[in-house]
Amino acid sequence: MKNLNKIFKWAMVLLILVSVALLVAGFVTGWKGGNVDALLFWAYIMVGLALAAVLVVGLIVGFANNPKSLIKMGIGIAIFAAICFVAYLIAPGTEALGLINTDQPSQAILKFTDTILFLTYIAGAAAVLAIVVGEIRLAITNKKG
Repeated sequence: MKNLNKIFKWAMVLLILVSVALLVAGFVTGWKGGNVDALLFWAYIMVGLALAAVLVVGLIVGFANNPKSLIKMGIGIAIFAAICFVAYLIAPGTEALGLINTDQPSQAILKFTDTILFLTYIAGAAAVLAIVVGEIRLAITNKKG
């Protein structure tokens, strides 16, 4: 287990170093020459790694604790995929504002960026809704008791 922790620690250090290197390269070159695309692609890779880690750990823990929970997880993944698909469909992919003297990212990059922004808005709204519903539910259950 110690070796696994060391692997994760060094993997995180490597990911942070690559992120900082891309950021510094962008500032040094004035965000010209595809640095914006490279930074956005790196952000997509980081989001993908995070999602993959959550899914893999969820599958392992879910299968170890209760094999039947994999069905619920599959339904959750399907709902999440549907939300991502809808967010992709409604994402406009308009040009980035403020990038006057630099190259605009490609249309596909802008579409993915808008999709991730919509997913962030959806996650934030869901968190606020969960807090409100949780507090209301807690107030109702405390009132009965």
